[in-house]
Amino acid sequence: MAFSFKKRDLILIAVAILILAFLWQAPPESTSRVPFDDTHRRFFDLVKSDGKKAAEKFCEECHYPGGVPFPPGHPPKSRCLFCHKLTTP
Repeated sequence: MAFSFKKRDLILIAVAILILAFLWQAPPESTSRVPFDDTHRRFFDLVKSDGKKAAEKFCEECHYPGGVPFPPGHPPKSRCLFCHKLTTP
């Protein structure tokens, strides 16, 4: 059985290859992870039971301008766990 490709099929294949090549070149993950330590351990259970938004409400207890500093250029901190993933215990 012979395959015949139409022009649109070849364009679709070319676009798929370009997307895969683009994704392959993505930089490695550079955002620090939430450590599984005594300070953060309670948030791991909170995320499992109530979700990320419930846990994020407590981040500002320690992470604020006068407390644990944010690096220069850090984006607004309202969605911490959107970028910072939990470390696998």
